[in-house]
Amino acid sequence: MVGEARDAAGEEGPLEGITVLDASRVLVGPFCTMQLGDLGADVIKIERPDGGDQTRGWHPPTVGDSEESAYYVSVNRNKRSLTLNLASEEGQAIFRELATEADVLVENFQVGTMEKWGLDYGTLREENPSLIYCSLSGYGEWGPYKDRPAYDIMMQAEGGMMSITGEEGGPPVRVGVAIADIGAGMYATQAILAALLHRELGDGGGQKIDVSLLDGQVAWMSYMASNYFATNDPPQRMGSKHPTITPYQAFETSDGYAVVASASEQIWPRFCRAIDREDLLDIERFETNSKRVEHRAELDEILEAEFVQYTTAEIVARMEEVGVPASRVRDLEEVFDHPQVQARNMRQTISHPTIDSLEMAGCPMHFSETPASIETHPPLLGEHTEDILQELGFEMEEITQLTNQGII
Repeated sequence: MVGEARDAAGEEGPLEGITVLDASRVLVGPFCTMQLGDLGADVIKIERPDGGDQTRGWHPPTVGDSEESAYYVSVNRNKRSLTLNLASEEGQAIFRELATEADVLVENFQVGTMEKWGLDYGTLREENPSLIYCSLSGYGEWGPYKDRPAYDIMMQAEGGMMSITGEEGGPPVRVGVAIADIGAGMYATQAILAALLHRELGDGGGQKIDVSLLDGQVAWMSYMASNYFATNDPPQRMGSKHPTITPYQAFETSDGYAVVASASEQIWPRFCRAIDREDLLDIERFETNSKRVEHRAELDEILEAEFVQYTTAEIVARMEEVGVPASRVRDLEEVFDHPQVQARNMRQTISHPTIDSLEMAGCPMHFSETPASIETHPPLLGEHTEDILQELGFEMEEITQLTNQGII
């Protein structure tokens, strides 16, 4: 039976026994289903026979001496790969059979595609009323923009993120990772887990979930949205500065940058002591955070002149000595060499059939009883096709015939 073949090398995760049919590709869907796989679900990744997930071809860089795309491996661990041509009637029939036994289905095709193929929620729920069906798209399944294509940079622009990202007076800047995809993927995971809980506590029925990248970006505006609603004045780009707290930003030092967070009135005196400027405490214009925000430009000018007299290491040491949160800006080499990151197992090495040593960012969810884990490598294209079809009851002769027909 499909769903019983997950590697059980470690302890069972909280989603052990849950089968996820993953008809997604690129980032938003695969990021969601990777999280479900980390939590113990059996994730069956459906890929086109002629190349698979597009990100398999997104290189350089590749990992080690292999031809595996670094992008692809980043979000596809803990899955099994089944090649299947969903544009064919035979492929659709196999998919429907898989869906009858699945707990969760995730897809991010263009709105209307799954309905055209007869693989939409309304059709599949007839055979599997407990199915949780999650659709991911750029703009969502209704509204005037529902049929428009979408990419992360567009969603960061459409949803307001780029309007507040970048240096003051400078051009809008995309956040350095695809946070529109990743954010929507996180919302999808939350929604799926909530739907699973509702199914278990309720009447056992499934439901349809619709998550869009645009909605996720708008939701992530959080306090920036509230600031706009309160003032009717759209927030602008401020670099690393905080709109309602100061000093809370990156300052240039003699050899780089240091980030400091004077996030309360209790920290402000310690901050001044760290840079030997306790005289600032006697200036009425700076005596409260509200006044410091009001007179930010003057305060910034004073502080910028102080910080460039120190190295980054000196500033961080001085701040830490008096209990002011501070850090240098770390690049990824420094991040993954960080003792805390390593202690938390956020840098892991796993085995792979074509890569000698595959390093990955770890799973950030830590459980005391049902740990999340990396059990299996990002699958090779179609690596598990025969196994999964045999679990469905297909004989090898049938599998060979499907291969010859280009169905798998």
